[in-house]
Parts: sequence; structure tokens; C-alpha cells
Amino acid sequence: MRRLLDTLYDGSAALAALCMVGLLGMVMLSILGRQLHFHLPGTDAYAGYLMAGAGFLSLAHTLKRGEHIRVTLLLSALRGGARRSVELWALGLAVMLSCLSAYYSGRLVWQSRQFNDVSTSNDATPLWLPQLAMAVGTAVLAIAFIDEFVLELRGRRAAPTSDEPLRNE
Repeated sequence: MRRLLDTLYDGSAALAALCMVGLLGMVMLSILGRQLHFHLPGTDAYAGYLMAGAGFLSLAHTLKRGEHIRVTLLLSALRGGARRSVELWALGLAVMLSCLSAYYSGRLVWQSRQFNDVSTSNDATPLWLPQLAMAVGTAVLAIAFIDEFVLELRGRRAAPTSDEPLRNE
């Protein structure tokens, strides 16, 4: 199961990386278009879609690598059962919020598909396509938070090492 979850997180990060490469391509096309006096309609919109996709698809991988910003002032003052209780409370709240976000993101995709909602810019893209990256990213994030919650419950959650300063504080 651990290998399957890690593959899911890494696959989501790989899709985010592909979105970043696509974003670079859209920006380069826009720059080349200005320099060579041609215009490709929709490059700005697609760059925005790809940027949002990269952000959402990378959320779970970032969480599992310990790179999300955390406020540890309270946690550093607590020890033992109190610290574990606060961690479980925070992770439980994160599970709830991420599941709600995943549900409503998926619902938005479904509704956009049902109503044939398209972009108002000149690209006229069906909006469910770029929204799909948001829905998938939030669903994988919810799975990652559930994973972290279960690991904390079982006492197997890896704590950051104290000898190396965290990059997220």
C-alpha cells in the first residue's frame, strides 16, 4: 500500500512537472509571437490553466516531502500526549477541509461538463478540462492528508530532524 501511495504522489508531481513544461512552452510561444509578429490566440489562457494545474497537482507531493508551511510555535512548546493531540486535531481538520475541497472541485468539473461551460476568452476551451487538474490535485491531497492522519494515529509519522533546519519555516 505504501508503494502505491508513493507512486500516486510521485505521479501527481510528474503531471505537475509536465504542466510546468507546457507553461514554459506557452510563454515561449507568446514571446516568439511578439518577436516574429504572429499571434496564437489562447496562449495566455492556456498558460494560466497550466499554472493552476501545476499548483494543484503538486500539493500532495509537497505535503509528503514536508515542504508545506507550518506554524510550529505552539507545537514546539508541547511534549508527549499534548503534542500528539494537537497534531491529530490539526491533521483531522486538514483531512476534513481537503475532502471538502476535493468534493467541491469534482462537483465543479461535473457541473461544467453538464452545462457545457466554456471559457469566455477567445480560446473557448470547455472549462471542465482545466478544472480537472484542480479536482485531481485536491483529491490526491485529501488522500495524502488521510495518509498522514493514519500514520500519526499509528505512531509511524516521520518527524522532521532537528539537526537540519526546515526549509519551510
